[in-house]
Amino acid sequence: MKEKNILQILRDSWYTVVLSGAGLMAESGYPLLRDGKESYEIEEEYGYSFEEIFSSSFYSARKELFFRFYKEFILKAVEVPPGKGFYAMKTLQDYGLIDSIITRRIAALEERAGCTNVLNMKGTVFDNICPSCGRKYSADYMRKAKGVPLCENCLVAIRPQVCLFGEMIDNGVMTRAAEEVEKADVLLVLGASLTSPLCSQLLQYFTGKELILVTDTEHYSDQRADIVIYGRSDEFLSGMLSEYEKENKD
Repeated sequence: MKEKNILQILRDSWYTVVLSGAGLMAESGYPLLRDGKESYEIEEEYGYSFEEIFSSSFYSARKELFFRFYKEFILKAVEVPPGKGFYAMKTLQDYGLIDSIITRRIAALEERAGCTNVLNMKGTVFDNICPSCGRKYSADYMRKAKGVPLCENCLVAIRPQVCLFGEMIDNGVMTRAAEEVEKADVLLVLGASLTSPLCSQLLQYFTGKELILVTDTEHYSDQRADIVIYGRSDEFLSGMLSEYEKENKD
């Protein structure tokens, strides 16, 4: 299906929700620490897997090593800016073709590209709080701190406000995500399979008209979508934007 056909669907939609997956993030040049080649580098350097280090139990028991990893891999990765797909998404949202965005990624790429009404289900690295006094700290403060980042007031270890492995996503966040998907008549899944954690948690709430999937890898679950586009999500979004602006210029 061509972009202009999907554009018509989005024009006719009264509420479109985007599920923004890891594929769109990888297209911006971000390492896939859990599944990419970097996962081997992490195990070789630290002696633990990404899931083991980036967990609530590891944060509690081995803060020095946790924060060494956090600075070297997590915070270093978010220095990469959003790619063209996120900026195209922002402009499509400005044109009224996208209403809200849901993601499990913690780099806040959507907001950094200017998108609004974004629900970060697992939080972002840009929110850090002292668990004792509630003082907030920037990602830059966390990055520059020597060893374990400590609260300047309490000298207590600052807690990144992200959902670590072994933790449940906040019930309030899950409820809001479910409500967003439930009221959508069009659901646009970008860079994720329909069996990914992002989709498996939320698709059960979708009762709308069109489920559109954009993915670069075929999967048996693709048949659940009403429309499937195989290819890069950033190129799909850029193509839709170009088609929209061409039609409205003419």
